[in-house]
Amino acid sequence: MTRKLEVMRLGRIDYDEALDIQRKLFASRMEGEIGDTLLILEHPPVITLGRRGLYSNIVVPEDDLQKEGVGIYEVARGGDVTYHGVGQIVGYPIIHLSENKLSVKDFVGKLEEVFIRLLKERYDISARTEEKKYTGVWVGDEKITAIGIEVKHWITMHGFAFNVNTNLDHFKWINPCGITDKGVTSLQKLMGHPLNIDELNGMVIDYFCKVFDYEPEIIKGAS
Repeated sequence: MTRKLEVMRLGRIDYDEALDIQRKLFASRMEGEIGDTLLILEHPPVITLGRRGLYSNIVVPEDDLQKEGVGIYEVARGGDVTYHGVGQIVGYPIIHLSENKLSVKDFVGKLEEVFIRLLKERYDISARTEEKKYTGVWVGDEKITAIGIEVKHWITMHGFAFNVNTNLDHFKWINPCGITDKGVTSLQKLMGHPLNIDELNGMVIDYFCKVFDYEPEIIKGAS
């Protein structure tokens, strides 16, 4: 039986506001008040540090970032430092792993599969994982989708960031995920032109539901 997934398309939203929504949904999911939920959104430029994050991987002065209006947030997801910004599709799944009979490894593997399948089937781009060393989805030696999650009581928070029309120059502010010997790419760079972000949002939702076996119920925003 296909399960229902509530999908909130929040548009462009500040990081702290989205984090507050995640926390509220997490509490509701833990109490059984809601089912599995996926937030799809876009952030203004922001840098986040995961549990293993090092400030040394932010390679420009914090004062310079503040002048640009770029905040820095320490969060409880896995991974090191990452960047979110305009033209990037960010997804925050609030998923109960044990109810879906998923391990953390299974869940991360399925997140990676979402983008590997989307890129191959829609754009004929061959993407891959680096299971032995790094999470995320790679095209050659350049990452196109970053993944960093937090799991408490078998419920997930945080999630993925898929570079569509992202300004890749902004990644020069950091050592993405603490990695210094690999690059970052975007769908725009690979295709040679900007993509319709609204269409891509729909594709991400579609492939997420295919891979995880959900039926989406779209909700336009959060109260």
